[in-house]
Amino acid sequence: MTGKRRTVAPGHAIVHDNRSGHVSYWQQEYHQSASDRTGVSTADYIHVIYSFLHQAGAKDVLMIGCGGGTLATMLHRSGVAVTVVDRYRLSFDIAKGYFHMPPEIPCRVADGLAYLKKHPVRHDALVLDAFGAEGMPEKFQTAGFFRLAKSRLKKRGGLFLMNVIVTDDDDPVPGDMEKLLKTAFGTVKLLDLPGWTDRNAVLAAGAVKNLKKPKVLMPPRPGGAKMKRELAAMKFRKP
Repeated sequence: MTGKRRTVAPGHAIVHDNRSGHVSYWQQEYHQSASDRTGVSTADYIHVIYSFLHQAGAKDVLMIGCGGGTLATMLHRSGVAVTVVDRYRLSFDIAKGYFHMPPEIPCRVADGLAYLKKHPVRHDALVLDAFGAEGMPEKFQTAGFFRLAKSRLKKRGGLFLMNVIVTDDDDPVPGDMEKLLKTAFGTVKLLDLPGWTDRNAVLAAGAVKNLKKPKVLMPPRPGGAKMKRELAAMKFRKP
């Protein structure tokens, strides 16, 4: 990629692509976020989550994990009330300074688990996308956490969505997370892109019966056609 790299904090860098105008956020070697020049994500799994939330008719979404804030930005632009929780204020500074996250979006500097315990508010949907340089914290990968997450969803129609990084088709993580999610929610779906390495998949739990294959509802520019092809190649599968 031909572009300019800027270090915004130790281990945190922003890369601007001079040709497309796309922006990427890197935390050490981990790719945290990417968007077009307006803040619309260029990551396929973000568009999957956005489509699922749209299908579910979610109007009030709680997110744990900010990254570049692209999902929150897209939801806000479509009239969805979204609150973002992240333990690092730097994430919000980057999202607002480089990815066009609107200042109206409530940003809570807090540990996600502690926030859920302290705030017994029920939401239409809860999105977990809390990855750092060391991966997703283990506290977000337990049956107890998923039961707590369910208690923060509205009893009718509540939807839980989780980003999962999959190493390859033999990676046991999606299956492990599905088993834990079933203990809390019962019904779980996995949308994945088999055959690819180091990919993002999305686990959905709760009100998932009517979820269909996602479509690109807010395409990045440029990149909309590529995003449509990527989502078309994804499929629901057994972990």
